[in-house]
This record gives sequence, C-alpha cells and structure tokens, in this order.
Amino acid sequence: MLMVQLRDPEQRPSPEALLEAARRADSRLGRLKIFVGAAPGVGKTYEMLQSAHAKLKAGADVVVGVVETHGRAETEALLKGLEVLPRKRLEYRDQILQEMDLDALIARHPQIALVDELAHTNAPGSRHPKRYLDVEELLSHGIDVYTAVNIQHIESLNDVVAQITHVRVRETVPDSIFDRADAIELIDLTPDDLIQRLKEGKVYVPKQAERALEHYFSPGNLTALRELALRRTAERVDEQLLTHMQANAIAGPWAAGERILVCISEDPRAAGLVRYTKRLADRLHAPWTAVSIETRRSLQLTDEERDRLADTLRLAEALGGEALTIPSVGRRIADDLVSFAHANNVTQIIIGKSTRSWWFELTRGSVVHDLVRRAGNISVNVIAGEELAADPVPKKTVRAAERPEPFNPRPYLMALLIVAIGLAAAALIQPLFGIENVDLVFLTAVVVVAVRYGLWPSFLASVVASLSYNFFFLPPIYTFTITDPTNIAAFFFFMLIAVLVSNVAARVRTQADSAIGRVRTTESLYAFSRKLAGTATLDDVLWATAYQIALMLKVRVVLLLPEEGVLTVKTGYPPEDQLDKADLAAANWAWDNDRSAGRGSDTLPGAKRLFLPMRTGRGPIGVIGIDDDKTGPLLTPDQRRLLDALVDQGALAIERVLLVEDMDRVKRTVESERLRSALLTSISHDLKTPLASVLGAASTMRDLSSALSDTEKRDLLATVIDESERLNRFIANLLDMTKLESGAIVPNTARHDIGEIVGSALRRASKILVHHKVSLELAADLPMLELDAVLFEQVLFNLLDNAAKYAPTDTTISIRSSRDRDFVSLQIIDEGGGIPPGEQESVFDKFYRAQKGDHVRPGTGLGLAISRGFVEAMHGTITASNRTDRSGAVLTIRLPIPAVSDALDTAA
Repeated sequence: MLMVQLRDPEQRPSPEALLEAARRADSRLGRLKIFVGAAPGVGKTYEMLQSAHAKLKAGADVVVGVVETHGRAETEALLKGLEVLPRKRLEYRDQILQEMDLDALIARHPQIALVDELAHTNAPGSRHPKRYLDVEELLSHGIDVYTAVNIQHIESLNDVVAQITHVRVRETVPDSIFDRADAIELIDLTPDDLIQRLKEGKVYVPKQAERALEHYFSPGNLTALRELALRRTAERVDEQLLTHMQANAIAGPWAAGERILVCISEDPRAAGLVRYTKRLADRLHAPWTAVSIETRRSLQLTDEERDRLADTLRLAEALGGEALTIPSVGRRIADDLVSFAHANNVTQIIIGKSTRSWWFELTRGSVVHDLVRRAGNISVNVIAGEELAADPVPKKTVRAAERPEPFNPRPYLMALLIVAIGLAAAALIQPLFGIENVDLVFLTAVVVVAVRYGLWPSFLASVVASLSYNFFFLPPIYTFTITDPTNIAAFFFFMLIAVLVSNVAARVRTQADSAIGRVRTTESLYAFSRKLAGTATLDDVLWATAYQIALMLKVRVVLLLPEEGVLTVKTGYPPEDQLDKADLAAANWAWDNDRSAGRGSDTLPGAKRLFLPMRTGRGPIGVIGIDDDKTGPLLTPDQRRLLDALVDQGALAIERVLLVEDMDRVKRTVESERLRSALLTSISHDLKTPLASVLGAASTMRDLSSALSDTEKRDLLATVIDESERLNRFIANLLDMTKLESGAIVPNTARHDIGEIVGSALRRASKILVHHKVSLELAADLPMLELDAVLFEQVLFNLLDNAAKYAPTDTTISIRSSRDRDFVSLQIIDEGGGIPPGEQESVFDKFYRAQKGDHVRPGTGLGLAISRGFVEAMHGTITASNRTDRSGAVLTIRLPIPAVSDALDTAA
C-alpha cells in the first residue's frame, strides 16, 4: 500500500512532468526516434530509410552510421543517395569485424544519424559494449538518431517472448531507452503478409527461411509478438499523453486509453468491488487503481474495520492493481476522488452502491451522488451491493490487542486552567476595551486547548468558557440569568462559535498527528529498506530485520529458516538459539501451513510466541516469531500492519540474498563442470599419448627383443624414459594445481642467486630445448632474492617448456634479467606466433591452451597457471605480452628485492 498526497485542486502543472518536458526541450540533446516491429522482416529499416530520404529532401543533414540490409535488394536501393559513413575495422580472434565508427560520426556531427539494430552487441575493442550506449553518446552530442528494434529485444518482455517462442533472446535493450524516445513509430505487418515475404526470400535466404517458418515464424508466434508490439507502443504513447496533460495542467480525462479507479472503504463488500474491477480491467486491457480516502472518520474505525480495509488494499495489489491511501484535502470525499481522477487521466470510476438510510444521506450527504454530479465526462459505475456480498475478505486468524486508551484527567484539568487564565485576562482588559473583546479572549483559550489537547478537552473548554462568559460578563453578573434579549443571542452565538472553532481546531490537530505518525513510520521503513539494500550476506539481513522489528514494535524477535529440511533458528533479538517444544511446534505448523500460529492465534495459542510465515511471490521462505513480557494478544491492528510491512521487506531481502547465493552456486557448478570437462579432455589425449608411446615401446622390446639391434633397443628405451618423464610432468602439474587451490603451498624461502636457479632449470629442460637455441643475458649486479628454489625452478621449467611448444624448431629462446628500482625482472622470450589479441590474461587460466591454426600443442594447460600461483606465493608477479620487434611471446616475472635490514637480519 502507498500513501500519496493529492496535487492542488487548482490543477497546477506536475513538477515531474515539467522536468521531463524540459529534458525533451533541451537543445543540447539529440532527439531519438525508434522504429519498432514485431519481428524481423516487417520493414523497420526500410521505413527508417524512407523517413531519412524525406528529411533529406526537406534540407536536413542525414548520415548513415550503420544500416544492415541483410542482402534485401529493396533496402539496399534506398541507401543510394544517402551519405554512408565507412565502418571501423576491428581485429578479434584472427577475424576482421566491422562496427559503426562512433568517433567519426561524432566528428561529422550530422543533424540526423541512422543507427540500425539498436540491440546489437559491439565487437570487443569498441568503446561501448552495446550499440544503444553508442546511441546515448550521439544524443548527448546533440545528434538526432533514427534507430530500429524488434519488440523481443525489450528487456522487460524478454521472459514473455521466451515463453511464447521458446527462444531466449540474448541481446536486449533496457526499457529506459525505449521510454526516453521522443518518437516511436510502429511498423506493423500481418502474420500472413510476413510469412509470404519470408517465402518469397525477402527476409532470409531459402534454407534459413524454411527453418524459420518451422519454428520462430509460426502464425501463433507472430500474432502474439504483434500484440506485444502494439500493446507496448500503446503504453508508451499513453505515458507521453499523461505527461503532456500534467505538464500543461490539462484537466482530464482525455479518453485515448482506459484507466479505471475503484473507490474502497471498510465495507465488507469492498473486496468484491476490487474483484469486479479486476475483471473489468482485464476485459478492457486497462490499468486500474484502488483508492481509499483517509478522513477524520478513518481514525474512528474499529480494529476489525481497519484490518478489513488494509486487507482489501493488499488484495488489490495481489490482483495486479495499484493500491493507494489518499489523505483528504477537501470537504467532500467526492472532490478528492475527482481531483485524483483528473490528475491521472482516469476514464472510469467504480464505486459501490450505498446502503445507508435516506435520513443519513440527507443530513451527511452521499458520496455516490456527489461523485456522479461532479465527475463531468468521467464515467461512474455504481455496483449494486447484492452482487458483491459473496466476496468478503477472510477474517483475521490472529487476535489483536486492544489499543491502550486509559482515561487521563490531565488534558481536562489543563483545559480548565487555560480557561481560568483566559478569564483573568478578560477581567483585566474589560475596563480598557469593553465587553465586546472579552469573547475573543475566551475563543483564543478554546483554540489553544483544541490545538494542544484535542476534541473532548476543547469541548469542555467551550462549555466552561461559555458559562464563564455568561456568569462574569453578561448582566446581571455573578448569575446565570440573562435579562437582555441581545445578550441571549450573544451568548448563544458565542457558545456556537466556541464549539465550532474547537471542533475545527481539534480536527486539524488530529490530522496533523496522523500525518506526523505516517511520516515517522514511512521514514523508519525507508531507512530499513536502505539498510537492507546495503547488506550482502544472509546473516546481516536476518540481524537487521530482527533488530528493526524489535526496535519499532518493542517486542522480542526470533527468525527461523529451513536448513536441510528442518526449520532452524538463525537469529534473534535479543539473541536466542533455542525454542521450547510448544514454540517449535507452532513454528513448524506456521511453516507447513503458511499461516500464523502460536500466541493469540487460532492454532496452538498456548505457545509463548506468535509465529508468522515470511513469504514472497515465490512462496514462504521462513518464519518469524515475536513475544513480549505482557499477557494476551501482542499487537494492535496498526502494529500488525506495520509488522506486515517490515516482514515483507525482510522477506524480499532474504530472497534477494538467497537468489544471489543460488546464482553463485550455479556459476561455481558451471565452472566445475567446465574444469572437469577440460580435465577429462586433457587426460583422454595428453595423458593417453605418452602412455601409448610407453606401451608401444615396451611391447616392441618384449615381442621383438631378439630381432632388435642395440641401437634400436636404446632408442626404444629412450622413448620409454622420455614419455614417462612427460607423463610424470603432467601428473606433477595436476598435483601442484590441487595444492595451490587448497592453499597447501607454503614457500620455503631463503636467499638465492637467481642465476644459479636459471642454470639448474636449463639443465633440467635440456631435452625439451634440444631443438632450440638458448640465449642467456643475465645482468651482473643482481642482488640475492628471497625465493623458494624448488618452486622457482619449477616456474622457469614450465615457462621454458611453454616456449619450446609454441616456438618453431631452430629458433632462439632468450632469457634476460634486469633490475628495475626495487624489483628484478626476468623475461622468457620466444620467436613463435605470439599470444592472440585480448588473451594475454587468459593464458594463465587453468586448462587454457592457445590454438594456432589446426594444430593443438600437447599439454594440460596448467603450466602457466601453476607458475603464476608459485610466483604470487613468493610475492612476485608474472605477466604475458607480445614482442614489438617481431613475432613472439614475452613472459615477464617481477620479484621484489629484499630490504637491506632484512638482509642484515638474515646474515645475523
């Protein structure tokens, strides 16, 4: 439910609408026109180009930023005569991609730019990832943009389109882009005409068209998409109409589209009225709003009536309507309803037929009659009560506590004291100003009492002031007798005015107190929502929810969530971990049945706490329990409604956190599956190959040992040894990666000369580098470094092995070192094909292997990942780049130089 404040009945322009109109009138910003279609092939681009030619003939400067013709001859013909900006060429994964040249278009700065396919995803390397962001930048430079988009690319309709077509559209455009458009042109084509165009080859090539007809372009799909396009465009046009009316203070309605308003009260038939409005809105495909007018009488409703009104508003929200509570600003409820209807372009008002007596309507008026007389050209539907009698809101299952209203004599005593002060002041001024001004003093006293203490103390003050005025000032004084007829009239009107003034002042005070209470509650709920929005973990959300409810309602709170099928206490305020058997039974019953249970409810009322289910649109997600030190029902109806609001906010925050955790879990599962697949691929190929070589060599020696020469035997043995070493390296890499991920790698560092470790690594890699030349260029003044010699030797071996795999035979692999301030850099440089663009970081991913043409190098793809893990464990960094002088890769290790004090400590 939402509290709103009516605009001034004099129909001043809406500030929000004026701001929107000012934004659209800003000459520094370009104007956006979107050509919308229900499906590909309806002619959006064709119509956009025709509009561009019309603007060109009118003298406008038009430039084509990007237009996709898809080989359609009639579309390509319309490009002739228009200036087409050359596209920008981007290299990505050995392919040349062409995208709109945004910088060139901004520099050209035409009056109108044509930018087709608004939902397009730009190639990597572009300034913006999406084309709609390019369009926003063009608009910010004052360039008008014509663009085209299909309805299935609108973000809010993505799920609906997927449900209709069974195809999930990946490229989407935010609704904010669609809503900020200055003009929208719907390009409509019947399904039969579009299918005919498809068969004629005007949309896709024949084979692609045949597949499209079998799946996406069915008559049912096209009809549903067409309805979506028509409806979404109509909604946008309706929003523009409402903004125009509010910006220009135009009194509605302009019946361009139906809008329905239903008036509800505490009447038991109001729920049926809401359901009737829902059915009517569905038939008319119109938005609808349920409104309750809050008057002084609303504060006098019984607890049952307050609950019924709140549940009716909640029912309206559940049925898809908007629920509003509007404080009355006029003398009549009908005036408030009509003002709201005019301000929001309402075309129909639904109200229930009154069942009050003719005498009540004669003395107090009839809302129905007043509304019909004042509605003007707004239709008013009066629904008979008998039709709605079968649709009551269910009674509450939790008994409410009585609102504590003990008699307090202090306001009445203060009222008598203020009148006494007024009497003294009147006695002082009578000799100077005469009896004519005495009554004003008493009226002032009555107003003060009414403003400060309310209706009944002010009524007492009115009576006492009137009697005092008669007794002390109207002759004969010191008696209640009035001899002069004019004084009788004066006394009568004085008493009447005193009562009226006290009544009005008390009403203003009551409304002010009510408004202050709503403001405080709204501020607390807003602060709570902000606090929940800033929490990222489930424990923080649960603690914030429990604390806020305990703070605002002065109760003890416990929150329970299901854990492995068992309802478990998660948090509480004050903290509490255990529940007794009665409370636990009530909590489980509330969870299983999605209804309240425990203290003050119809189920298990003997429990110490009252348990309420926490639910969202997806169903119940937990249970909240509350209790205090008092006996009997816990909450008043107002407190119960506040608790409902707090619980709803907390439930949504809990669901948000759980959804985030589910998404993270899914991502981890997907990553695990990817790694498992990559590992299986490596094992099936890279581990099987050396095993096959070992098995083949060993079986040859066993079966043909007598026929083999000594040289052949040595070669076979060498093969067995080489492949076994290769297999051993693969297994060692897998074990090292497992240790890294588990955090079991703890470097055993000491002072080492980096040149010695490089020499050891070269000796170990001699067989791998046998077909390459090695160039060693180590600086002479390198200091000792804090290293784990074993781990660092493994790092160098992995880098040399990687260079040998990707560098051609007989090329040079260089090892260079240098000092860079507080770091020592060591580079492994090869003369291979280098690293593909944009993949300098990917080479350090697990199981990643660069592919060059059709040849895939052997290996598990773990060597560089392990090297990075080892180097970072020794507080260094490792990066990959390409050579600038020729082709080849450069892997650079940077290690920190220990401080001098560290060296002295080590020496000591």
